[in-house]
Amino acid sequence: MPETTVEIFSDGACSGNPGPGGYGAILRWNGKEKELSGGEKHTTNNRMELTGVIEALTALKYPCKVILTTDSKYVVDSVTKGWVNGWKRRGWKKSDNTPALNVDLWERLLPLLDTHDVEFRWIKGHAGHPENERCDRLAVKMRDYYSAL
Repeated sequence: MPETTVEIFSDGACSGNPGPGGYGAILRWNGKEKELSGGEKHTTNNRMELTGVIEALTALKYPCKVILTTDSKYVVDSVTKGWVNGWKRRGWKKSDNTPALNVDLWERLLPLLDTHDVEFRWIKGHAGHPENERCDRLAVKMRDYYSAL
């Protein structure tokens, strides 16, 4: 089977930290696009950034090459700099021995990263990147929805 490359763009939003939050993601493959969004009543921005990535990767039906673009330094650096692997190795403790945050989400993300060949690309948020702006609008819409509940 030929290698399939999927582009994923993802963003999260939160009002207060913690507070109501949302995520948005765009999956692009072979000229087609799919938008995903969701949120929670009580969450953090980092949780929504992670959730957007997880939900987008979960939507893939088989192993793919993925180019994942996000404005979340938390997500990109945690993976590409190997921080999350260190946290896991140390029993979900950071290098200063404090508990790592969002362990439940990292435990969902790591197997997805084993399944897919993911290349992370960080971009500056709110800087006019079209897909990032779209993801932000999706995330904010969900954040506002959960704010009203």
